[in-house]
Amino acid sequence: MAASSFSLTFVSFSLFAAFYLADSQSFIGVNYGQVANNLPPPVSTAALLRSTTIGKVRLYGADPQIIKALANTGIGIVIGVANGDIPALASNPNSAAQWINTNVVPYYPASNIVLITVGNEVISSMDQGLVSQLLPAMQNVQNALNSANLGGKVKVSTVHSMAVLSQSDPPSSGRFNPVLEQMMKAVVEFEKENASPFAINPYPFFAYQSDPRAETLAFCLFQPNSGRVDSGTGIKYMNMFDAQLDAVRSALNALGDFKDVEILVAETGWAYRGDSNEVGTTMENARAYNGNLIAHLRSMVGTPLMPGKSVDTYIFALYDENLKPGPTSERSFGLFRPDLTMAYDVGLSKNSQTPTTPTTPSPKPTALAWCMPKAGASDAQLQLNLDYACGHGIDCGAIQPGGACFEPNTVKSHAAYAMNLYYQSLGKNPWDCDFSQTATLTSTNPSYNGCSYPGGSS
Repeated sequence: MAASSFSLTFVSFSLFAAFYLADSQSFIGVNYGQVANNLPPPVSTAALLRSTTIGKVRLYGADPQIIKALANTGIGIVIGVANGDIPALASNPNSAAQWINTNVVPYYPASNIVLITVGNEVISSMDQGLVSQLLPAMQNVQNALNSANLGGKVKVSTVHSMAVLSQSDPPSSGRFNPVLEQMMKAVVEFEKENASPFAINPYPFFAYQSDPRAETLAFCLFQPNSGRVDSGTGIKYMNMFDAQLDAVRSALNALGDFKDVEILVAETGWAYRGDSNEVGTTMENARAYNGNLIAHLRSMVGTPLMPGKSVDTYIFALYDENLKPGPTSERSFGLFRPDLTMAYDVGLSKNSQTPTTPTTPSPKPTALAWCMPKAGASDAQLQLNLDYACGHGIDCGAIQPGGACFEPNTVKSHAAYAMNLYYQSLGKNPWDCDFSQTATLTSTNPSYNGCSYPGGSS
């Protein structure tokens, strides 16, 4: 097997995608839960969000103070109808009109409300009374928006847990639970008619907890792994997030002609601490999942069944919610602390991405950093690193035959080039030079002859 065994179909993406540094990115959102008594004022949160590349915020309700604080920021706002409000909205169109006139009309368009989610994980709750009222409530909310001349400007949807699927592995076998199929089809037909998204909550975190093997952890954290081949399509999946989304796509395809219904990730995240019986709840894993997820979204590589675009994804969560019941993990998903400092850095700060121009000349960096394989790393592991790096949007043409860095034609040499380029491309974050603990940073420039290794400090 040649040293560079990766498929060239995966490496046609330009470095531009990896270096995509917009002021804010519409496909990166965050969940703003409020089950807490120590959260900062909404105006402070709005200022925090403006210092990041987060483009959208999802609320579970319609808090007027938060909606007003986000006015004129350009940040997209998702507001929610509580499950308990669904019966009234379903039974009385006037209630829906009142809801829209209270929670949307006074704030739009200064507050950029983009979506209303009617209920959260209603269908998988199996509460038949509530389930039967979900679609009528969505229809009444949509009609109220139309009456307020906001139809098409503000979308209407509902949010599902992955439990609505009876099958998800392999992704091509993705199917909705037959018991729910009739209801799911009616909801998705509504979403198709109104160009609304299908919102789902995929959590590789929970997938790992149900299968706590080292190889599963790497698959869930977007880290180098041997991948999983879908026996139905032959597609090799390199991470759980893509596999879960494509299972949803397959389920939608099996339901009918719903290819135009976009998938939206309403929640995904990783707890950074937990109880002694909660596996994988570490700061390192949370940083790896969220940091690599963000890098994956920015690469615009998409999923195998939805290539070349990034699914709108809302990370759970903006803050810890200290009043939530349940295990410790339930209160430990926050990206930021109540004092507005980062719990851990996943590269969301605008300052970390686009340094401001200094008013006085700053000294040039004295040390450059390159990401290199550790001594003793096996060829088998380095081959995984090579395939992983070159399959995630970087340009590995230099280590193809005829390329400036093709010689020496060894796994170690090619892996070193690819691992370093991956690290440099994703913003020089220390966790991007980990590769399952087979990589390290060095100040020694590994460039040789005509082969130049990118390197530098941020």
